[in-house]
This record gives sequence, structure tokens and C-alpha cells, in this order.
Amino acid sequence: MSAADGFDAVVVGAGPNGLVAALRLAGQGRRVLVVEAADRVGGALRTEQLTLPGFHHDVGATVVPLALASPAFRELDPTAHGVEWAHPPVPVAHPLGDTAVLVHRDLDQTADELGRDARAWRLLVGGVAAGGQPLIDALLSPLSPGRLLRAAPALVRYGMTGIMPAAVLGRAAFRTPQGRAMFAGMAGHSVLSLSQPATAGYGTFMAALAHQVGWPLVRGGSENLATSLAAMLRELGGEIHTGTAVRDLAELPPARSVLLDLTPRQVLAIAGDRLPDGYRHRLGKYRYGPGVFKLDWALDAPVPWRDHRVGLAGTVHLGGTLQEIVASERDVATGRHPARPYVLCVQPTVADPTRAPEGKHILWAYCHVPNGSEQDMTSAIESQIERFAPGFRDRVLARHVLGPAALEGFDPNLIGGDLGGGSADLLQFVARPVLSPRPWATPVPGLYICSSSTPPGGGVHGMGGWHAANVALRD
Repeated sequence: MSAADGFDAVVVGAGPNGLVAALRLAGQGRRVLVVEAADRVGGALRTEQLTLPGFHHDVGATVVPLALASPAFRELDPTAHGVEWAHPPVPVAHPLGDTAVLVHRDLDQTADELGRDARAWRLLVGGVAAGGQPLIDALLSPLSPGRLLRAAPALVRYGMTGIMPAAVLGRAAFRTPQGRAMFAGMAGHSVLSLSQPATAGYGTFMAALAHQVGWPLVRGGSENLATSLAAMLRELGGEIHTGTAVRDLAELPPARSVLLDLTPRQVLAIAGDRLPDGYRHRLGKYRYGPGVFKLDWALDAPVPWRDHRVGLAGTVHLGGTLQEIVASERDVATGRHPARPYVLCVQPTVADPTRAPEGKHILWAYCHVPNGSEQDMTSAIESQIERFAPGFRDRVLARHVLGPAALEGFDPNLIGGDLGGGSADLLQFVARPVLSPRPWATPVPGLYICSSSTPPGGGVHGMGGWHAANVALRD
């Protein structure tokens, strides 16, 4: 891994945050090396034929609204390097019995469909959407005074309701089962008990993104985004070494800066003896969130939803009413496995038919489980789908199962199946991985953390890497 004239920076881990960090540094003329343990770049941005030949499944993220919203990706512009966004006809659907409520790209169309809750949706979600890009930038740059100041009025409005538990705000703001259920489904992306503070903020933000940028997929598979970023880095002179596991910082070539796209547990494993005792102790107290149990299916026909309009949605929230979703997420937060889990379901071929042979389809779904769970949730997940799409199992040609241990084996950053790099509760929203005005910088000069365990947390936005690289450049 050595270079005759050395490197300015070495990035360990080629997930989206690591690649974005490397691109930011290389774009400023730095000589950059990226070291990745897997045989390909991307981390959880990986596309595989998991079930049958010709069926292309995303192992990790598929729906990536934050990639469109992210300041980092706006500046890097992967669309200029071959990435194509594929938008489904409808971003999100939430079935309830024989009917469903839909979230459209158009705010007014969505509100009108909610009937008595039209005004509530316009005020709550529309108010966040009206904050526009300045609000998104501020939320993705929570320690940037300039961005916070520019978005101050919108942030105040967002914070007044966003700080509330989603279970409380959902009941208070919405009057219909449809409005309450859709809001709970959105808030479920927090992977927290919906009785916790700030879960309402996750719900309104995710819903607002549907109106601001949509909930798109990457045409051909999410891995295309990662390979595009890698190609951009090589064009700038950066080097990428895959299949190279790093067990100790001493294995790296000399560099002025080392950026770790790793979670705290892994940072301790490879750099613990170099870290001051107090910082090492604080990293050791970092908390990981619930895991997920994920299923991928190859289908011989579309999912037979009771409400055929659900077949137009890229993302489907399955969990029933607000009360049911609250109960499901409370079970997970307290270490139990819900009998009727909240299931996040994605229909990639609705937006991108190229992912399956002609006339065939793919589907994936996951539910939240306690971190490191070993319980098989296949039946519980498929029962939730059958509840709203009778006859679904008859469409299945093949299935592939990924429990928490398998997910961590695929990507070591997914500790115990945690997709977000750590619990995203109010305490760890900014105190990631420790409370600090510069959370990306460790006490060791030249050593930084750039993973989703740093602000702003999980999601395909690259901002952890962007912020860490900017700190390294200033240093």
C-alpha cells in the first residue's frame, strides 16, 4: 500500500462516506488512497443476484432521497458520471385494510387525498418542505453555524414539532386513521420507539423529502452510485485498494491524515492503543441501534395488493394503524420481537424494470429486530405482506434471507444488523460518536472518523465523509 512519494490522506473503508471523503480531499489536490476490506467498493451500496440469475437485488440501500438532497452529492454531481435516478410513479404508499393512503410528489395531491387531514399535512409536512434546501442543508450539517443561521426561521418551525414523540404528534395533529398511520410509517424510519422525543422530526423530514426531491432509486442498482464515485476518484488521481483488511493503523502507509469510515467498535479495534484513555472510554459507551431482518424475493408477477394503486409505489410501509406501529417499534426498543412488525417494503422494478427479466419483478422488505437478534422473522414479514396482498406467496419464485449476523458479515459497519451506524436518538443525533464541537476529529492529530457514526448519521448522503474531509483540510 505504499507510494514512492507518499499520500496526503488514507481513507479506510469505501462506503459512501469514505468515498465522498476521498473525493473531497482529492478535489482539493490531495494525494488520496482508499483501502477497502471487501472485494468491491460501496459498503452497503451493493447489488447482487441474490435469488435467481437476472434478478438484481440491492443488498443494502435502494431508495436514496438523501442522495438527491445532500450538499455533497449536489457538488460532486454523480449524474455527470453516469448515474441515473429512477423515480417511481408514487414515492410511498401505506395500506390500511382494502385501501391505502399515498404520498405523491405533489404536496397538494397528497393533502387532498387525506380528506380531513389535508390541512394538517399541509401545515406539518408542507411547512418542512417549504424550508427548502436551506433546511435540508442545516439538518445534514448540524454543527455548521452558517447553514444553521441561513435556515433559522425554518429550523425553529421544524424544531417546535420535530422535538415531539411521533406517537404524541401523530395523534394530536391528525384526525383520520390514514393520516396517523402514514405519519407513523414515516417516523418508523428513525428505528426508535415512537414514544421517544424527536421521532416526529424524522417523520416530517422523511415525508417532506418526498415532496422536495422524491424517493428515487439508482437505475441498474445502488452499486452503480458507488462505482461512479470510485471512477470519479480515480479520475482525480486517487487510488483504491480493495480486498485489503486493516487490522491496525500501523499497516497503513504514512499519511498526514487518516480517515476511518468505521463505527466506534471498529475504531477501537484498530486504533485503540493510540487513543487517550478518556476518549477510548467514551467511544466504548457508544450505543448501537436495533438490527434489521431482511428478505429479498424474485417474483413471477407484481405483488397482488388489495388496493392496486400500491403497485405504483416504490416504497410501501406495512404496519397497519399508528397504534400498531407504535406497539411494534416499542417491542423492538425493549428487546422483544413483534408478532406483527412494522415492515418497510420496496418495489424496485416499479421504477426500474431493468432489475429483473422481462415480465418478472423483485421485492425486498425488512423489519426491525433487537440488535444481534437470531430469530427468523420470515413468516412474520410475509404475513404482513399477505395481510394487504393476499396471494403474495404464490408469486414467489425464490427468496433470500439476511438476518443481523449475515448483514454484519456482509458489511462489518452493520453492527448487529444496525443499518444506521448507531442509535439515532436525541442524545446521539449530535453526540456521534462523542459530544464535541468537532466530532469527526479524534484527539490523535491527523486521525478522523467519517462514518455514519458521526453527524448527521445514517443514510446515503455522504455528509459524514464530507464534514470529516473538511475538518482534515482545515487542520
